[in-house]
Amino acid sequence: MNPTTNFPLIVTFVAITVAQIVKYPIAVLFNKPRANISIIHATGGMPSSHSAAVTSLITALILQYGFFSPYVAIAVCFGMIVMFDAMGVRRQDGEQGVLIYSLMKILKQKARETNDTELLKQLNTLDEDKMVINDYLGHKPSEVIGGMTTGVLVTLILRFIYNLLNIPL
Repeated sequence: MNPTTNFPLIVTFVAITVAQIVKYPIAVLFNKPRANISIIHATGGMPSSHSAAVTSLITALILQYGFFSPYVAIAVCFGMIVMFDAMGVRRQDGEQGVLIYSLMKILKQKARETNDTELLKQLNTLDEDKMVINDYLGHKPSEVIGGMTTGVLVTLILRFIYNLLNIPL
């Protein structure tokens, strides 16, 4: 099989790449406090690369096999699980991580104020630099919708390019 003919796989990888690359300019544009170039290879943020990937896969399968294909049915189920996970469980993990980090800072300050040497000793064994909590871990609904839009657009653009170059699907 020629790799250029696996359209669903190609658009999925392109959608992931596009979604990851545009995260930094979007973060800068919206003045996100933690906007730095490392967001390109991080999870979370706008747009959701998870959503872009599954939506591009679904769109490519619809274009190639038709809406009522069993491939589309499988991809839609898979996509719903991925996007629900991105907004639900993963988002909560990120929010809890930020809260735990904040509570640890407060606990350390209180231990200093009360001269609790035992607690301070235990807290000082933790390397705060290694405990960076990534608040970009999960996605807001708007980020998932942004990823879905990215996935559909990337697929339609690549389909147009395939048609221009007469590359079979």
